[in-house]
Parts: sequence; C-alpha cells; structure tokens
Amino acid sequence: MSGIIILLPIALGLGLMGLAAFFWAARSGQFEDLEGASMRVLIDDNDDDTSSS
Repeated sequence: MSGIIILLPIALGLGLMGLAAFFWAARSGQFEDLEGASMRVLIDDNDDDTSSS
C-alpha cells in the first residue's frame, strides 16, 4: 500500500511533464511541417560535386 502512495504522485508528475512537453512542442511549431523532413532526405545536396567533375 505504501508503494502506491509513492508511485502515484511520480506517475502523475511524469504524465504532467509529458503533457507540458507536448503543449510546448505544439506551440513552438514542431508539428507544422510534417512532410518537410521526410522530403529533405530525398533532395540531393551534392550539386557542387556533379558540376566539378
């Protein structure tokens, strides 16, 4: 029973920290460009290498 008294506030605190991190990320614009990162992988940045050879 004493384990629940210790673990319940820790679990609630971790949940609140996760919720706060989610709201911080949403307000700072982390979820605005969801496709951009996946498309940047496909873009070839080595244009200088092809023009010099």
